[in-house]
Amino acid sequence: MKYLKLLLLLVVVTSCKKEEKKQEEDFLSKAKSIHKRVMTLDTHVDINVSNFTDSINYTQKLTNQVNLPNMEEGGLDVAYFIVYTGQGELNEEGYAKAYENAMSKFNAIHKLTEEIAPERIGLATTSAEAREIYASGKKVAMIGVENGYPIGKDISRVKQFYDLGARYMSLSHNGHSQLCDSNTGEKDSIWLHNGVSDLGKEVIKEMNKWGIMIDVSHPSKKSMQDMIALSKAPIIASHSSARALCDHSRNLDDEQLGWLKENGGVVQTVAFSSYVNTEKDAKYKEELIKVIETLAEEQGLTLTPRREIRKLKGKEREKAIDIYMKLSAEAKSKMGDTEVSPVDVADFVDHIDYLVEKIGIDHVGISSDFDGGGGVEGWNDASETLNVTVELVKRGYTEAQIEQLWNGNLLRVLDEVAEVAKEIQAEEKA
Repeated sequence: MKYLKLLLLLVVVTSCKKEEKKQEEDFLSKAKSIHKRVMTLDTHVDINVSNFTDSINYTQKLTNQVNLPNMEEGGLDVAYFIVYTGQGELNEEGYAKAYENAMSKFNAIHKLTEEIAPERIGLATTSAEAREIYASGKKVAMIGVENGYPIGKDISRVKQFYDLGARYMSLSHNGHSQLCDSNTGEKDSIWLHNGVSDLGKEVIKEMNKWGIMIDVSHPSKKSMQDMIALSKAPIIASHSSARALCDHSRNLDDEQLGWLKENGGVVQTVAFSSYVNTEKDAKYKEELIKVIETLAEEQGLTLTPRREIRKLKGKEREKAIDIYMKLSAEAKSKMGDTEVSPVDVADFVDHIDYLVEKIGIDHVGISSDFDGGGGVEGWNDASETLNVTVELVKRGYTEAQIEQLWNGNLLRVLDEVAEVAKEIQAEEKA
């Protein structure tokens, strides 16, 4: 009798495993089909201008997270490449350096789409152009500006950035800019403008006039409130998640989400592990760095901490990154034996679920912050983009809803911002 019970239990377990396997295969098959039909758009991908040369560029499978081979392998169709500038001194010298940095990144993106690989990727400035390039079989590049610091005190640069292809811009990053306060002010409650500055108000008017979406992912909560009050068009959060699930100042709390919904905007949920689950991420990285340090010692390699890598330049920086990436990959393979697990795609989609439930499917999108610190287990680079669609299918999202999340909501806001710009320009001519 005991033997018979064990045999029956084995049959049941085997049957359940077969059923689970078939269900997983069905999810994967359905997701692959949807993924081929839906244009996937990621609103935040950082760049390094050293990867936009004649000899080293995005036609190669580099060690970075987003390049053409990775986009093609994972089915990532549209990437908003970011003109990012770190916050510096609020003086003429600082503004000049920031402007020079911004222009180098604009030029790099144009070089990619016009000289390096125009047959594989095109630059889009409207939703219609994005869909047209996508339909042609090519990948799509769009441009966002992270930190309005390079504007300096010259608001004519807003139009210049628009002419270069910028279609969204945040007015600050980590640290208060001349345009508005940053979310980083929460640490010490020291504010420079108590929201948006007078110059920032003029920049917002220019952004509305020319059709550049206002990005609230890094500005402070008060700055966001001011921006919504000042803007005649919907706003976006290009790479933020739900603060109710992860209490980080880079995420949006329920009050902010309510403002965004009322404004008609969209929050692009970000797959940045420490913004998805700070506690889980910290525990995993604490264990991971121990393994990395052990591997570095065993292999006689000099390990530069990630926070120090950012301060390096040129080949020294590239070498440090290569060593860190190599050791990190090795360490992750060894971490499988531990009970500590990394933040993963399921944790990321938990934020999408929360946001959809809180403010509705019309106001939620997807972003990675790749090559800027982003990535979660299962979506660590563009080659793994399908896994996000798989998880959405598992959660019961329909193809129409998945299309909204991957591109529809963001492009709807882009179109509405463009319409507001036309109206403003027409009124000024009348």
